[in-house]
Amino acid sequence: MTLTHWFYFFLIIQVIHFLGTWKLYVKAGRKAWEAAIPIYNAVILMKIINRPTWWTVLLFIPIVNLFMFPVVWVETIRSFKKNTTADTFLVIFTLGFYIYYVNYIANVSYVKNRSLKAPSAMGDWVSSIVFAIVAATLVHTYVMQPYTIPTSSLEKSLLVGDFLFVSKFHYGARVPMTPIAAPMVHDTLPFIKVKSYLANDGKKTHKTSWLNKFSLPYMRVPGFQKIKNNDIVVFSWPVDTVNAFQQYSDGKFHYKPIDKKSNYVKRCVGIAGDSLQIINGKVHINGKPLVLPERAKPQFMHTVITDGTLSGKTLTDVYKIKEGNALSNTKFILNLTEELANRLKNNPAVKSITRNNTPAGSFKPRVFPHNEQYPWSQDNFGPIYIPEAGKTVTLNSKSIPFYKRIIEAYEHNNLTINGDDIYINGKLADSYTFKQNYYWLMGDNRHNSEDARYWGYVPFDHVVGKPVFIWMSWDGLKPRWERFFTTVGGDGKPFSYRWIFLGFVALWFGYNFYKKRKEA
Repeated sequence: MTLTHWFYFFLIIQVIHFLGTWKLYVKAGRKAWEAAIPIYNAVILMKIINRPTWWTVLLFIPIVNLFMFPVVWVETIRSFKKNTTADTFLVIFTLGFYIYYVNYIANVSYVKNRSLKAPSAMGDWVSSIVFAIVAATLVHTYVMQPYTIPTSSLEKSLLVGDFLFVSKFHYGARVPMTPIAAPMVHDTLPFIKVKSYLANDGKKTHKTSWLNKFSLPYMRVPGFQKIKNNDIVVFSWPVDTVNAFQQYSDGKFHYKPIDKKSNYVKRCVGIAGDSLQIINGKVHINGKPLVLPERAKPQFMHTVITDGTLSGKTLTDVYKIKEGNALSNTKFILNLTEELANRLKNNPAVKSITRNNTPAGSFKPRVFPHNEQYPWSQDNFGPIYIPEAGKTVTLNSKSIPFYKRIIEAYEHNNLTINGDDIYINGKLADSYTFKQNYYWLMGDNRHNSEDARYWGYVPFDHVVGKPVFIWMSWDGLKPRWERFFTTVGGDGKPFSYRWIFLGFVALWFGYNFYKKRKEA
């Protein structure tokens, strides 16, 4: 649905609200017309049901409002003495239309200044659960989201088993494009393994349920920080239209809205407007080698030749090398940082260590832009331009492999190529102006990372947030205590704030215990 469609939908909802509540407004001592004015009618309704005015804001926040509407329906009928369990079930299961019965047929009177205390322990418990879910959904969707590191692509900086808090507000929270969705889950409902959201299925010729057409256009709350070189970024994997990380796995094509694509985490080595080149594994930005932060430890596969006395157990226990293969008792392929490679060189059993490197001029079909004009590999790549919003590039047979997906998939144009002629939305084009910024995201584990070298640019509308905190970390079943409550960014060794955190928790519980004892 476009913004225009949503505007019409919003007006229809206002008409439905007016027709179903105007008599109740009058019984509550208000004017009938107050039920007809958008937004204002919600403010007045909060006064009628004796709830705070700021609840109005929650009615307009996607995902959160899915919980707030039923709450307001129940509160409305209870303000007119419809307090039974049957009344509550009826108003919820009729999607609020039971209020029409209360408005036109039932003989009800308004309860002014009604008590907001639940009539039973069960009611109090349900109210607490509902508002806990509302608060958690609000935080999860717009402020901070938990995230788990599933792969070793950022090994040494972030480890498999790290549990992160990802800030949504640094770069600006992305408003959900699938507003009818289960809260705090991603693309699949756990256990039952079905889609967790309703949205257009992406097939222009396929007839879908009207419910499946409810989606919002891309919108983002303003952030207070721009993405910088070397930032670690969580983003929606741009090419995820298959069953990559879905809990249901049938091997078929699946269209997925942007906010339901699988989440990846990588380092942003190139930002919009940069020129990027990889020379023998080293990233260069605008002609200069990229200087990585101290905590970043790039890894590459190395061929290690030994005299046959270096065991796999020594490599694992002494050198902590987890990724690698023994080709024989004298030849190993190991994933090493520069520091670890230098340490290993000093072992008398090691004859030589050579970093594996695909030479320049080697065409690898998997490598972006997947075109024989560009014989590039994961180790020698580019130079390429990273598109910036508002900037224009020339379009021809040499440049179109880089920008084809941007023009079609990310910026939603109809692109046709006929020989050397390029048509955009039916018009012959020799240039293109970008609508948004793009980024180049790579893993520090350079030979074991599914990153931009294989699928290209990441649009800004795919950016989820910035990892800021590791709150827990596990190596299999073993906790990594030194990583609990550490920051993701910064220089030097990570510092754990776990004792400070536990101290605050102890003070909080101590204060509450003292307060209850004093009140007793």
